[in-house]
Amino acid sequence: MSTKRIMKEYGECVADTPEGMKINFDENKITKWEVLLDGPDQSVYALPEVLSVSVRQGGHFKLEISFPPEYPFKPPVVSFKTKIYHPNVSNDDKGSMCLGLLRAEEWKPPNKVVAVLRLIQTLLIEPNPDDAIEPSIANDYKENYKEFEKTAKEWVKRYAK
Repeated sequence: MSTKRIMKEYGECVADTPEGMKINFDENKITKWEVLLDGPDQSVYALPEVLSVSVRQGGHFKLEISFPPEYPFKPPVVSFKTKIYHPNVSNDDKGSMCLGLLRAEEWKPPNKVVAVLRLIQTLLIEPNPDDAIEPSIANDYKENYKEFEKTAKEWVKRYAK
């Protein structure tokens, strides 16, 4: 386990945290990070219902990043701890994410966590229904976008507050 590498990456993430994200971890368990992510403005997960000039009511999602003992030779595991209606996130209590970069065969040791965080944000803005972990949600996204959008926003209200 490369504790030094994880700490270096944490420093890089802090220095270059994608907007709308906050990273926390317990010094005694640096192999588990908690990421707090605001639904990106350009996504259905933002819910830009303006209450006043400065207050936005959007989704706040909690993610967990776990680093395996073989990191950086094996990818970190990213899971949504907040339920989200998304074709690339499993709809169960695991909240597993389908993200190409995180596949064992695609992960390379030079890859960085900050790149993973940016990809997650991009995936919230533009889901990839052709690489779905939830085929029924992917089908909604492709065949009936209005229904997908409505359900996604309902889930944000219900789970991501």
